[in-house]
Amino acid sequence: MSGILDLLNSDLGKTIISGVSGSTGTDQNKTSSVLTMALPVLMKAMERNASTPQGAEGLMGALSGKHDGSILDNLGGLFGGGVDEEVKQDGSKILGHVLGSKQQGVEKILGEKSGLDAGSVGNILKVAAPILMGVLGKQARQNNVSSSNDLGGLLGGLLGGSEAKQEQSFLEKILDADGDGSVIDDVAGMVLGNANKKGGLGGLLGGLFGGK
Repeated sequence: MSGILDLLNSDLGKTIISGVSGSTGTDQNKTSSVLTMALPVLMKAMERNASTPQGAEGLMGALSGKHDGSILDNLGGLFGGGVDEEVKQDGSKILGHVLGSKQQGVEKILGEKSGLDAGSVGNILKVAAPILMGVLGKQARQNNVSSSNDLGGLLGGLLGGSEAKQEQSFLEKILDADGDGSVIDDVAGMVLGNANKKGGLGGLLGGLFGGK
């Protein structure tokens, strides 16, 4: 199973990036940077939430219901006339549920690193969150995910599994940051050290932090 960042490099990912960029009026390169940083953070937050029985049950319910992957079947329609408010409201709810009190801090850090204000980052994430849930829903269907253990495996697999221990702790630190931005600088060296590893979060995040 390919990771979530492999998705962004695929044709589907390019469609998502250009669509989100167009619908939020944000520069495409900056949108790409935000999504490359934000999607693993959101996935990590979901993995955390799904580690409790209640959290796993809630996520399973969402993935087998509203977020079953069907949103991916008509991205042209989704982005065509501008993303409707219902999708954005849904995205807002997902972000609130997944990130909770950490949402503002995460948006602020992502904004500082991508050169956007936190409000623009928030708009990007609102559109991206339902699409990410759709990706998870589709993967859950394809992999017959039916228990919280299966769900943990799915999320871990999309995050890169056990090979990405360093990046995992990096994502934990972003989630636990207070929004001052310094946390990314503190651990950027660690991620950059991993950037020569082809693929994986290390290479991509390393590239974002000037390790190209």
